[in-house]
Amino acid sequence: MAEDTKGLAERGNEIFERLVRPQVDAEEDAQKYVAIDTEPEDFEVDRDALSAVDRLEERHSDVRGRIWLRRVGSRAAHHFGGRFLSDAFD
Repeated sequence: MAEDTKGLAERGNEIFERLVRPQVDAEEDAQKYVAIDTEPEDFEVDRDALSAVDRLEERHSDVRGRIWLRRVGSRAAHHFGGRFLSDAFD
């Protein structure tokens, strides 16, 4: 894995724990996507990942390459083959 991707993951997860988790309801927002812009520490929550990313892009036109995506109640946004995508970063 590229070092810049690992850094993005670490930064995104740190922002999620510090800023996002206190503002979401684990039951009401369960499985919603959280798109995090790691530079200004801004985020969007939505049932649709693309909608969350689109709203971030509306506010921050230079957001590409610094978005970390995950779900409320999960360590990752998606999983493949029985492994969580975020397992690669542990």
